[in-house]
Amino acid sequence: MSRATPFYCPYCGDEDLTPEAEPAGAWQCGSCLRVFTVRLVGLSLGDPAGGNGDR
Repeated sequence: MSRATPFYCPYCGDEDLTPEAEPAGAWQCGSCLRVFTVRLVGLSLGDPAGGNGDR
């Protein structure tokens, strides 16, 4: 499985990211030193009822 490549840190916005060995698929921000993962949950198929998406 390949790792998703983030373009910036979701916490501080910096772009200085390096892959981390653990946990699997993790990235470390060189600016704020946080370690985070990116995970695909699924695809949205839109509103099956054909509405405008309001709930």
